[in-house]
Amino acid sequence: MADPIPAHPRSTADLFADPLDGHPLWFKPDLFLSPNFDSESYISELRTFVPFDTLRSELQSHLSSLNHELIDLINRDYADFVNLSTKLVDVDAAVVRMRAPLVELREKIEQFRGSVDGALVSLKNGLKQRSEAASAREVLELLLDTFHVVSKVEKLIKELPSVSADWANGDANLTEKNSISNGISLQHVENGTSLRETQSMLLERIASEMNRLKFYIAHAQNLPFIENMEKRIQSASLLLDASLGHCFVDGLEHQDANAIYNCLRAYAAIDNTRSAEEIFRTTIVAPLIQKIIPHGPSGVVAGSSGDVLENDYQQIKQCIDKDCKFLLEISFEENSGLHVFDFLANSILKEVLSAIQRGKPGAFSPGRPTEFLKNYKSSLEFLAHLEGYYPSRSAVAKFRSEAVYNELMKQWNIGVYFSLRFQEIAGALESALTSSNISHAGEQSSRDLTLKQSVALLDCLESCWREDVLLLSSADKFLRLSLQLLSRYSNWLSSGLAAHKTGNTGSKTGFEWAVNAVPEDFIYIIHDISCLSKEICGDYLQHVLQLLSSCSAEVLDLVKQSILQGGKSLTDLEPLVINTIVGTIVEKCVEDLRQLKGITATFRMTNKPLPVRHSPYVSGILRPLKAFLNGERATAYLTKETKDKLVLGAATEITSRYYDLAADLVSVARKTESSLQRIRQGAQRRAGASSDISDHNVSDTDKICRQLFLDFQEYGSELALLGVNTEDIAAYKDLLGVCSTQTK
Repeated sequence: MADPIPAHPRSTADLFADPLDGHPLWFKPDLFLSPNFDSESYISELRTFVPFDTLRSELQSHLSSLNHELIDLINRDYADFVNLSTKLVDVDAAVVRMRAPLVELREKIEQFRGSVDGALVSLKNGLKQRSEAASAREVLELLLDTFHVVSKVEKLIKELPSVSADWANGDANLTEKNSISNGISLQHVENGTSLRETQSMLLERIASEMNRLKFYIAHAQNLPFIENMEKRIQSASLLLDASLGHCFVDGLEHQDANAIYNCLRAYAAIDNTRSAEEIFRTTIVAPLIQKIIPHGPSGVVAGSSGDVLENDYQQIKQCIDKDCKFLLEISFEENSGLHVFDFLANSILKEVLSAIQRGKPGAFSPGRPTEFLKNYKSSLEFLAHLEGYYPSRSAVAKFRSEAVYNELMKQWNIGVYFSLRFQEIAGALESALTSSNISHAGEQSSRDLTLKQSVALLDCLESCWREDVLLLSSADKFLRLSLQLLSRYSNWLSSGLAAHKTGNTGSKTGFEWAVNAVPEDFIYIIHDISCLSKEICGDYLQHVLQLLSSCSAEVLDLVKQSILQGGKSLTDLEPLVINTIVGTIVEKCVEDLRQLKGITATFRMTNKPLPVRHSPYVSGILRPLKAFLNGERATAYLTKETKDKLVLGAATEITSRYYDLAADLVSVARKTESSLQRIRQGAQRRAGASSDISDHNVSDTDKICRQLFLDFQEYGSELALLGVNTEDIAAYKDLLGVCSTQTK
């Protein structure tokens, strides 16, 4: 027997001290058994009020007590555990006795399992055979149904007219034939139903069977039986198509609504809407369009009135209302199931497009912009007329997505049309601006404008938005063209003014007019700038906004701001033109100011008395300005406000030039006077005369200043006559300051 696990020797403190489970209040061993116990958080909490050594000692003590308890538990039941093997007697014999029934039970279970597996296999085979039999039966039934349907279709087709001539012989022959082959037809005739309607009902029935046959064939593909019947099916299908076509044509020719309705349902049943649309196009629409837009095999129009389409579209609309409306009403009937047809697009519009392409191909040519635009707008109106027949917006959207609709819209090359209009409009303005001189419009223009260039600009601007030019789909391009025209005119003026200022055009051409222009020519420019700005920001802007009224408020605001900015660019040029006029007039006025130097010669080294009158040249200083203001053009075309700006600018510049010349003259005179005085004083000292004796006579400089003062006063009077307040001219105050008689 194995010895028990030796117990650790206990110390005297363990025997005589407090019990082992006597722990401080802060130490709680039960917390160690908690599932959420965390050693780090436990130690961190205790360290706040328990020293680390004490905590370690207590933990070691608790570990020692746990080891003692473990050893005690093992030693308590150790003897029973060791004696367990000695109490087990004859275990092997018991195992042998139990093995036999267990083996027998296993054999029975395996035998039962084998029988179950066999039954399961048999059951699966049976189910498989049943499934195969069901599939075979289903295929057989499908083939039988297919055969029956084919036979039924062939039988029904035999009741139909065999050749197209039978349809043209009227109802009598058909009545006799079908009364013999089908008692139902006779019954319909007796009930008042036309034979045409009876045949259409029969065709609808056949079409329904053919639709059913297509369903069967789709589910029985690649079967030999179906492949063997393909010829019969194709033959029946061809006979049905031919008979249905003849019946539909007959119904269209007699406008038999019931027969047409049944034929359309038959076409819809066999999913052959294109054939119905093509028959309607070739039977009804094509002859009507041929009369309106006649054309031969060579595509040459016979007896047409050019390539204009407006009258043709009007006649086509009348024909649609008269000869096609009955079919459209049938196809658009609510809950009729005929919404799959689109005779407007695939019959009428298709034939119209084909006729135009063959009979009037020039209608789509943008080389003649006026006719092109008329035809384009007429086509849009025609399409809108066709859209009016559709019962809903979704139907209209479907119409617009049709291939023939998009093909018609592709015929109109809008980009080329705008390019031609651009060259036409911009070229007209450019030819007017490249003239070597300013051309007066004369009385041939009913506008207030005076220059041909300005008249050309306004004509071009209005051309962009004329009804026979504007294309709303390209309105953005025409707006850009309008702004480009304004920019070109502004650049023509600004560049011309710059060339006039420098006196040459350099390497640029087209500005010779500005170099050779006289101030009176610029009066026309000021007048035209004002008129153009007023017109553009007024009636012209309102006209453009009215044409674009269908656009959003945001777009209209952008258009308005852009046009107003273009008008402002013209108004901003007015000060430049005024400055140009002022500069030319000032140069002419300054020529008389050169006589100012003669005042020095008049009073230097002479005994003339003080002047009492102004110099003769003063009255001629402002003569060019007065002549300009009193001229015929200035009187007729310049406003008072413009005249005031011009006079004030000229007066300011002339006064400034006057001041510069006078100041220079007085400065030279005083320097000369000072030099002469020093010479006289030196001569007196050498002669022994007293140098304290001063000459009380008036000096030449004082006389000059006196004369200048009188001239300045007269000049101020001349300015006052022109309406200029000299107090508004700072240079005039400086001019009077030059005339100070103080000697230096």
